[in-house]
Amino acid sequence: MRTRVVALEAQTGRRERPCSSPRRLPARFISVDTSPTPAPDTARTAMPRPEAGSPGSGPANGSGRHRTGSTGGATAAGRTNDTKNTSKAGRANDTGGRSTAGRSAGGARRATAGGKIGDTRRAAAERSLTENRETSRPGDTPDTADTTGAVDTTAPPSAGRRRRTVLLLLGLTAVTSATALVLGLLSWAPDPPEPARPLTLTEGERLAAVRVTNLRDLRAGVRVTAGTGAARIELVGWVDWSRSLLYLDVGGPGAGAERGLLQKSGPVLVIRPDPAAVPTPAAPPLMPPTDRWRLHRLAPGAHLAPVLDLLLDLAADRPDTPTRTAPSDGARWIAREAVPAGPLDVIQAPLPTGAAPAAGTAIGTPSAATPAPDRQTRYWLDQDARLHKLVTLLPGAGPVTMIFNRADRPTLRPVDALGGRPGLPRALTDAEQRRLDRLPARLRAHGGATVTLTAPVGTDTNLRGAGWLSWTARTAYLAVADLGVPDRRTLLRRDAAGLARADLRAADAGGGTAEAPVRPPLPPPAGGWRVSRPARDDLSVLVDAAIAAGSVGQRGAAVRVREDVAAGRTVDVIESGPADARLRYWLDRDGSLRRLELQTDAGAWAHLDLQPAVVPRPAANPRPAAPRPSTPRSPSPRSGAR
Repeated sequence: MRTRVVALEAQTGRRERPCSSPRRLPARFISVDTSPTPAPDTARTAMPRPEAGSPGSGPANGSGRHRTGSTGGATAAGRTNDTKNTSKAGRANDTGGRSTAGRSAGGARRATAGGKIGDTRRAAAERSLTENRETSRPGDTPDTADTTGAVDTTAPPSAGRRRRTVLLLLGLTAVTSATALVLGLLSWAPDPPEPARPLTLTEGERLAAVRVTNLRDLRAGVRVTAGTGAARIELVGWVDWSRSLLYLDVGGPGAGAERGLLQKSGPVLVIRPDPAAVPTPAAPPLMPPTDRWRLHRLAPGAHLAPVLDLLLDLAADRPDTPTRTAPSDGARWIAREAVPAGPLDVIQAPLPTGAAPAAGTAIGTPSAATPAPDRQTRYWLDQDARLHKLVTLLPGAGPVTMIFNRADRPTLRPVDALGGRPGLPRALTDAEQRRLDRLPARLRAHGGATVTLTAPVGTDTNLRGAGWLSWTARTAYLAVADLGVPDRRTLLRRDAAGLARADLRAADAGGGTAEAPVRPPLPPPAGGWRVSRPARDDLSVLVDAAIAAGSVGQRGAAVRVREDVAAGRTVDVIESGPADARLRYWLDRDGSLRRLELQTDAGAWAHLDLQPAVVPRPAANPRPAAPRPSTPRSPSPRSGAR
């Protein structure tokens, strides 16, 4: 055990003192750091400070100094002799000596030997401290001087070399990649396109099914460009193939009088002109405006007519030519294009015979105005036979490009001039039939109503009017304006005797605009009336039907078309009458008549909006003058007669 203590003292430079222990028990030693590096507390001072309780230290004196082991041993021996082996003095001795004299002498000898070894250790510690100071850097702290020196002199150069090597390798890799990329781009050439070829059987069947697919999909968004330069027109909107309905915004430098909104249902075309609209069209509102729509006739040779007809004719209930692969047909596969919707096949083929624009479908357009389309037509088809793009050349319209958005499929609402929503016609319920049967009595109870007229009776005649109607007197008095003649008004008086008309200037007839004329003057003008028997023109039929609104035909002949809204009230639209003069009664849930509609000879719908009110009773119409009896011509005198 002693040998081990001496070895530890030689390594650490400190002398370990045995721990205080009870009498006749072996001494214990504290654990020490056996590493060759001096402890941190020895590097802080020039002389190592022995720990309390070590053999080379004693109790602290008043000056703060520590007594050495030899001094402590001698003092302990002296105190032992003076106290004559008192056990309390022997135990108080902090050097651990025995209370007997023999034991005190042995302890003194061991303390003297330990003091010499301690001096040797101190010298070694001083030399080690001096060497550590010489190798440490000026900025190091005493606590880390002996450890950071080795790191500073060996680790940084090695890490720096590794870092420089990695950066050099990365730079070489980047340069090599860039060089390879440049060389690849310079030497790259695209693959040659696949040459055009005749259609396969599958491709021919897809081309033949295009119009059937359009009819099955019901509708799609569309954007059309037709013509070039100053004659170019642009169309944006929707096509409903299931109802043969178009709803478009017309723009472009060649739009002309058609600039604005357009709806076309079969042969009937109505527009809502807007000359101040921007040249570039935008998608029209899903809920179309209710005012300023008029029946329109496209001018002969107008390049808009064949474009509209082609849009509607791209639907059919049966496929075209079964295969479309005959050599004489000229159908060929051109290319394949990738779009967000998927791959598309570009196919060149003439338009089918049924898709050629039928000129007779446009109001007032002669059949010769729409020549056969050009055969160089290209279709962009997906794998489900859906048409996404069509490019063709139409005589009279020039190059035409149609782009279809198959995902844009809202439900379209025709305007009132086209009959409004089609609805689902059905037989009347008992409650609806009772309201219809009580209609004459209801109207007589109201007495009369104010009237607003909107009547597209022809492609060149769009009438607007305002006035009064009396169910008790069975009379009507209206001021009617024609949009084609905005500075003139026609006063219309209807009673049981017949119909009288008078043409006046707009200022003399009450003023207002042609789109919204005011009610006729009271009392009616005295002169200028043309009296005639009831006529069969659309305006006369509509006014006569309004006066006799209680006569809706035989029971069971009427059908309910749909539910709608008029003047903020929910109404049932009930249709009745012969096929050539169909009338629609808009009855609210109270049994009051809110609107009366008539399908005109042009295929559009004219209507009278009725609002119950107290109406004036104008004077009776002037009676037509009795025709003068014809007088026989006197015979001419013979020559020479006297």
